[in-house]
Amino acid sequence: MAKKNSIYNVPNFLSLYRLLSFPFVMYLAFSGNEQLFAIFLIINLITDALDGIIARTFRLQTELGARLDALADVGMYISAITGIFMFKAANFAPHLVSLYIYIGVFAGSVLISLLKFKRFPSLHLYSSKAGGYLQGIFFFVLFMFDFHVTLYYFVITWAILAFCEQICVQCVLKKPMSNAKGLYWVLKNKNAQ
Repeated sequence: MAKKNSIYNVPNFLSLYRLLSFPFVMYLAFSGNEQLFAIFLIINLITDALDGIIARTFRLQTELGARLDALADVGMYISAITGIFMFKAANFAPHLVSLYIYIGVFAGSVLISLLKFKRFPSLHLYSSKAGGYLQGIFFFVLFMFDFHVTLYYFVITWAILAFCEQICVQCVLKKPMSNAKGLYWVLKNKNAQ
């Protein structure tokens, strides 16, 4: 008989921390405290990476964990975008078109899931996971060092494509799903049924 994972585990607590820290991180952004904002954003990026690694390594994945992580991710994206506009607007001024496309596909992927499935997306596609790590590296470099155009365009292109894949997966799915690998696997499983 398979053992059911407890919802009381380290990955879920890390996701819950990120979720609960969202209002504080937003407060830091709107109060103009760039240094503390950057510290907490980086802590959140690290805990985001850790919760997934720990969950997969120790087989602690739960449906609640996938959904908590996804909701915390939305908060983290909103925090990071807010930080860009509050603290780094001058760096991004020449690149606003790509940033708005990114925001649009991100918002679209969330909106489609909310409208179709009445919940935040928790697909955790491989492309999204890789994109999350890349965005974490970008935000770390941005707030700790400086804006790098080449890194920005590599990361933003990857992120836009990952959100587009997420939108495609949501359009294909008939019911909500957590932890899908990618569009290829969703289509393969659909054809096998």
